[in-house]
Amino acid sequence: MINLEVPKKFTPAIDQAKAVAEHVLRPISRQYDRDEHTYAKELDMLAAAMAGMEESGSMKGTGATGVKREKPTNGENRNASNMSTVLSIKEAAKGDLGLMLTIPGQGLGNSAIASVASEEQMERFKGKWAAMAITEPDAGSDSSAINTTAVRDGDHYILNGTKIFITAGERADLLVVWATLDKDLGKAAIKSFVVEKGTPGLNFVRSEDKLGIRASDTAQFVLEDCRVPAENLLGDPEVSVESGFAGAMQTFDNTRPLVASMGIGVAEACLERTRELLAEAGVEVDWDKPAHSQSAAAQALLDMEADFEAARLLTLKAAWMADNAKPNSLEASYAKAKAGRMVVDVALRCVQLCGPVGYGETELLEKWARDAKILDIFEGTQQIQLLIIARRLLGLSSAELR
Repeated sequence: MINLEVPKKFTPAIDQAKAVAEHVLRPISRQYDRDEHTYAKELDMLAAAMAGMEESGSMKGTGATGVKREKPTNGENRNASNMSTVLSIKEAAKGDLGLMLTIPGQGLGNSAIASVASEEQMERFKGKWAAMAITEPDAGSDSSAINTTAVRDGDHYILNGTKIFITAGERADLLVVWATLDKDLGKAAIKSFVVEKGTPGLNFVRSEDKLGIRASDTAQFVLEDCRVPAENLLGDPEVSVESGFAGAMQTFDNTRPLVASMGIGVAEACLERTRELLAEAGVEVDWDKPAHSQSAAAQALLDMEADFEAARLLTLKAAWMADNAKPNSLEASYAKAKAGRMVVDVALRCVQLCGPVGYGETELLEKWARDAKILDIFEGTQQIQLLIIARRLLGLSSAELR
């Protein structure tokens, strides 16, 4: 039976994440939003502290490397590293989403490595900061349209292509690059490769100027005859038309709940501050009375809280299924689609409810509203999540429902 109560064993990690959000991230949030391309050196000390706590076991499985699928023993029902990671990321996102995405060693590429890497690869890349490089100029939402090529050459693969919109790409130590071994075989030939910074042929182009998550760099790279050791390929090197690129896509089953948890965190921050501002303005909310019997502002808040709770429960379910080695592709897309739409709606409605105060820079509400939109885009847009959900529910392939 699924149990979505927060386990007591996760309390220390959650409390740590709350403290980081309140005392480290939020106080410098506005500064690094304004100084978009300036790295927050305060995060180096935070990353070192987090690494030490993970090594000691006091925060085990709470970072990006915590998303692992380990089959439960004796049929046990458990909440493990995926649940812990989702809960801690939610709290950290309440501090500052962009800064959270910039904590060294906590990139989405680290989640990809944790999801599919071998034990030898896990050890070799331990302590490195990895960014995810999937999107291309001609391959955005449709990952199967990737044009970056990987050609085997002895003990190496030679990679050629362009990757854009790489979160933390400029600052990370590694890029997890998705490339095709044979374009004619379609998505079955798509694999992911770990490319270390400094590898000849891996060329940085630029970091983008953005609407939100401005503290996090979003980079473009070009790979030109970039030689990558064969042992840096993640997952099975064989091309299987039957299984498609399930190995590469398994990454999304683990990372989409993480992005959903970021949305939950940002939305909760918006709701908490809006409640406080409405209370200061004399607006009372009674959770024991029907919404229609209260003020319009109270009704709006209650409506948003219900939407938030639906997204939160979907996210916890997807994480719980991963912890119990259950197929969760559908549930991961449910969580990502719901949380992505919910956080954008909640953030904008909170700005509207708070009027000039919500729109101005005296509050972080306007910044959270800008940050929220990326959560409905990266790791698969809203439209793609709905398409995946429809295929799963109808039992149709990507060729049958496009």
